[in-house]
Amino acid sequence: MTSNTITPGPMPDLTDYDIICGNLSGGADSRAMQHVLMEAARAAGVADRVWTFHATLGPMEWPAVTVGGRRYASVAELAARQSRESGVPRSRHLERTKMRDDGAGGQEPYDLLTYTALYGRFMRLGTRYCTKGFKEQLEEASHTLEVRRLRPLLGRPVRVLKVLGLRGEESATRARRPAYRSVKSNASRHVDEWLPVKAWTKAQVRELHAEQDYEWHWCYDSEPGAGDWLGSSRCSCSSCFLASRRDSLLGVLRRPRIAEATALVEQVRGDSFRPDISMADLIALSRKPGAPRPGVVIEDEGPDFARMMERLHWALEQEPRRLPELALSAPRRALLPLITP
Repeated sequence: MTSNTITPGPMPDLTDYDIICGNLSGGADSRAMQHVLMEAARAAGVADRVWTFHATLGPMEWPAVTVGGRRYASVAELAARQSRESGVPRSRHLERTKMRDDGAGGQEPYDLLTYTALYGRFMRLGTRYCTKGFKEQLEEASHTLEVRRLRPLLGRPVRVLKVLGLRGEESATRARRPAYRSVKSNASRHVDEWLPVKAWTKAQVRELHAEQDYEWHWCYDSEPGAGDWLGSSRCSCSSCFLASRRDSLLGVLRRPRIAEATALVEQVRGDSFRPDISMADLIALSRKPGAPRPGVVIEDEGPDFARMMERLHWALEQEPRRLPELALSAPRRALLPLITP
């Protein structure tokens, strides 16, 4: 779809766009993306067109923790801080949460695990509803007011550049993804996507953080405040089906109540958290010698977690929208070698 982009060629001209939005997850890659984006926007004289966006996933996100009297930010808090420190005004940082009807005429947050319980199946590469429904649709909706304001003034569809911190080194799928492409076009808006750090390595991202003295999220470290990058390799959900085996085990050890709730959904729905291994198996593996040290264990006793569990139990009493389709014929790999020291 590259030929349909607003700017002809392999890279965007930022002056061609009316809204430029950096997607901040709170992770290190998105901070590198925001650095590159703001340098390019200032050079082009369009820094005033830059917005930032963070889609919150409720209790499934890495929360804030307090260790040794110091508080370490949640991913949502860090994303907002990254936006401000890059020079984006608070009014142009958008944070959104997926909502659902609460049954009493109001709205309540729709957490990802409850959605999974109602859907009946865990996410797979072909059904990544966490990305589509909990991130992309929220970002599009978050720009609607600005699009409605600009559309009659411009007399043409509003041009939106969606900027992501994805790197090709992370997976074969991301390596094949164009660094600049068109993703949507209609009468009200045209949306292109740009991946300015697609060719960056993990080492380059970390070097940038060291050079600029950028804060990174505590989940990357062996324990909050260690500053050693020996924790999770990626700052995704604390329980992500795309995470490495070691990251999955760290998620289990650092947030045991999330792991137990996920295993409950597996048990009731008959589906597996990952196609190659269940959450129940990950919990068992986390208790064996050689499992990574968590560095911190989160109690998850707050009101948000309590509300999630209440909604989750309700959801599991409902008929699922989809029946699980497990790849039962695919042999699981031997479990013992899967733990790396």
